[in-house]
Amino acid sequence: MLTVVGCDGSPLSGAASAALESAVLVVGEARLLEGLPLAPGVRTVATEDPLEALQGVDVAEQDVVVVVDGDPGYFGIVRELLEQGHAPEAVPATPLVARAFAQAGLPWEDALVVSARDGHLRQAVNACRAHPKVAVLTGPGAGPAELARALFPVTPRSFVVCEDLGGPRERVVYVRPAEATTRPWNEPDVVLVLDNRHALGETGWVSGPVRAPGGWALPGDAFGDGPGLRPEVRAFVLAKLGPGIGDMVWDVESGDGSVGIECARFGAAVVAVDRDYTACERVRQNVRLHGVKVAMASGDVRSTAGHLPRPDAVFLGQGGPEAVKVCAALGPARLVAVATPADVHVILDILDEQGFTPDAVQLQADRVTPPEPGDPVIVVWGERDPLTPARRTSRTSRPIETIPAPPGEPDVPPRTA
Repeated sequence: MLTVVGCDGSPLSGAASAALESAVLVVGEARLLEGLPLAPGVRTVATEDPLEALQGVDVAEQDVVVVVDGDPGYFGIVRELLEQGHAPEAVPATPLVARAFAQAGLPWEDALVVSARDGHLRQAVNACRAHPKVAVLTGPGAGPAELARALFPVTPRSFVVCEDLGGPRERVVYVRPAEATTRPWNEPDVVLVLDNRHALGETGWVSGPVRAPGGWALPGDAFGDGPGLRPEVRAFVLAKLGPGIGDMVWDVESGDGSVGIECARFGAAVVAVDRDYTACERVRQNVRLHGVKVAMASGDVRSTAGHLPRPDAVFLGQGGPEAVKVCAALGPARLVAVATPADVHVILDILDEQGFTPDAVQLQADRVTPPEPGDPVIVVWGERDPLTPARRTSRTSRPIETIPAPPGEPDVPPRTA
């Protein structure tokens, strides 16, 4: 039988002790194996990779125990064991995240929990940008210093760094990101990334910070009387952007910030970019009105792009082919742009050259009650695998598909750079 036992520094449960006392083989990190109640002569394997240590071991004919930190079913080894065909029994201890929030003296039912391990540092950083209370499970190359370098100084946050929770080197340190970039860290288990203004959070009925928005493609008057997409067109744009937790979305010159604000309501990190001072102020007002987190970058995207976090999705309300070319070259997975009839085929070619699968539609929504015609809007989009290199191919020009949208308010025609 294969049993996974979680440890948290407190005395083991009866089930955990019984599993260890009957085991003929115990596998785990050296620090976790120290002081365990093992039978005389039991074989132990101290390793950072228990899965590799189990290769070739017959767990059907002998009792084998894997010792891990915390709850093995929560971002733990149970999933990997099941994927390899094992059927382990799990004896959990208190999860690392629960212990970290206990050390910080904070409730955590409204916290977002993410893992920065295995190449997910960038997504974890984006989650910390967008949410006020995030627990980050760390790993080599994805610890407090790396988190802090990515967040500081754009996103004001404080860190609670929890090292070796439940172990002999346990340490809980409260630091600012600037300090976290320079201090040595001893393989911390969890980093709590907190916006101190909202760290307490709100009482809710479901675990996690992100609730499905009460509605999306909000009415035009939800963003004041500034220029922006009508709700029906905005709904199509949001569907193509596909914003979610861990994504970084750029909202480039959308007029009222409505696209970026709706992306933030879905849990994405968002940067709004606009070269017009009045538009920037309008976006800030709408961000405050809707209570979301959107960073504001003033300037032309062609000059500011190199100073912003790399995007997963980009919306361009205006800017023309040159702005599309700059954003497409950064390799986002999705790019959506409002285009003029003169620019649409140029933008399609740019997306094609950059490795996107491009397409375009012309949308028109006419209000029925009261009758009011809406101006047609051309939306161009492209999707790509972020690892796909740009390619240059010749593509025959094709007509733009026209899709009538539901009734709504008139749009402001797109401006060009």
